[in-house]
Amino acid sequence: MLFVIILIGVLFVIFATAKLHLHPFLALIISSFFVGIASGMPLLTVADTVNNGFGSLMTSIGIVIVAGTMIGTILERSGAAYRMAEVVLRIVGKKHPQLAMSIIGYIVSIPVFCDSGFIILSSLQKSLAKRAKVTIASMGVALATGLYATHVLVPPTPGPIAAAGNIGASDYLGTVIVIGLLVAIPATLVGYIWATKVASKIRVAADDEEALDYEEIIKSYGKMPSTFKAFLPIILPILLIGIGSIASLVGDPEASINVFLQFLGKPIVALLLGVFASFLLLPEMNETTLSGWIGDSLKDAAPILLITGAGGSFGTIIKETGVGEMLQEMDLGSLAQGSLFLLVPFLIAAALKTAQGSSTTALVITSTLVAPMLATAGIDGAIPLALVVMAIGAGAMTVSHVNDSFFWVVTQYSGMEVTQAYKAQTVATLLQGIVTIAVSMILWLIFV
Repeated sequence: MLFVIILIGVLFVIFATAKLHLHPFLALIISSFFVGIASGMPLLTVADTVNNGFGSLMTSIGIVIVAGTMIGTILERSGAAYRMAEVVLRIVGKKHPQLAMSIIGYIVSIPVFCDSGFIILSSLQKSLAKRAKVTIASMGVALATGLYATHVLVPPTPGPIAAAGNIGASDYLGTVIVIGLLVAIPATLVGYIWATKVASKIRVAADDEEALDYEEIIKSYGKMPSTFKAFLPIILPILLIGIGSIASLVGDPEASINVFLQFLGKPIVALLLGVFASFLLLPEMNETTLSGWIGDSLKDAAPILLITGAGGSFGTIIKETGVGEMLQEMDLGSLAQGSLFLLVPFLIAAALKTAQGSSTTALVITSTLVAPMLATAGIDGAIPLALVVMAIGAGAMTVSHVNDSFFWVVTQYSGMEVTQAYKAQTVATLLQGIVTIAVSMILWLIFV
C-alpha cells in the first residue's frame, strides 16, 4: 500500500504540472503532505518533516545554486559568452561550424541555463550558418544538444546539484563535476552527429533571409572581455572543487595547507570565488551591475531554490514513511546488481521528464525517489553516487518535446515547425539520453 501512496504522489506532481499547469513547488509540497498523511504519519510530524526536508537541502546547496545563477547572469550580460564562442571558433575552425556550436553549448551551459544560453547565442548561430553556408536548423540542434548535455549532467547547474544533494553526494561534488564533464562529451557528440546528418537537411524560412554579420554582433557588446576573464568564472570553481577533493584524499588531513585547500574546495566557497571572479567582467561597478544584474540573478534563482527545496521535502517525507526499510526486506534481485541498477533512476527520470517537461523537476523528484534504494543496493562512495547522478541526468534528457520550454526556445529561435523540431531536436535528445546511460553503465563496469 505504501508504494501505491508514493506512486499516487508522483503521478499527482506529473498531472498537476503538465495538465493543470500548477507550479512544481506547490505540486511537490501538496504531494509531500498527501504522502505523509496517507501513509499514517502523525500530523505534527508531517508538518515538521516537510519543514526540515526543505531546510536541510537548502543548507547544503542553497547558496551554491544562487552563486551559480549569479555567474551565469554576468556571463550572459557582459558578452563573455560571445568571447568564449569566439575562442572556440578560432580553435575548431570555420570548416566545422556545427562542431563549434556544440562545443560552445557544452561550455556555456555549465553555469548558464540552457534556455538562456540558446537565446543568448541564437543570433551567433544564425550568422555563422550564413557564413558557413549550412542550415540554421543544423546549427540550432548542434547548439541545443551541446547546451543540454552539461545542463543536466554538470554542476553548478541546479538540477545535478539538487540530485547530488538528495542522494547524499554533496561532499562528492568534485567527482560529480569531473564525471559529468566526461559523460557529457559523448552526449554532445551524438547531438553534433545528428545535427550534421539529419538537421542539416531541414530548411527553414530564415535560411533565405539576411542575418546579422558576426562582427556586427560582437560590436554590439562594445568592448569585449578578455579570454582569461571570460573563462575564469567557470574554470576557477571547477579547479578549486577538484583540488579540494584531491586534498581530502591525500596528505595529512590535519596539515594547515591541506585544510586550507579543502576549505577552498567546498562548493559554497568555490562558487562564491567564481562570483567574485565574474566581477572582472562587469563593464562598470555601479548600481546597474552590482545591484541590478545581481538582483535579476536572484529572481532567476528563486524558482529553482523553491522547486529544489520542495523536492527535499518530498524526499524526506518518503524516507520517513519507512519505504527504505521495506525495500531492505525485499529481494531486489538482479535489479540491484551492479550497473543494471542505473536503469532504475534512468527509467524513472525519463518517465517524469517525458510526462511533465522539466529536466530540473525530473532530476529533483527522481533523486528523492531513489535515495532510499541506494543503501539497500549497497551503493555508496564518490564514483558510484556520481554515476547515479549521471543516470538520473540521462533520464532527464529523455525526451524534450512540446511540454518542455527548451523545445519551444529551440523551435522558435531556429524557425523550425513543430514536426521538424520533433525530427531534429526531440529525437536528438532521445539519442543523447540513451548514449548517456550506456556510457554511465560502462564507466560503472570499469571503475566500480
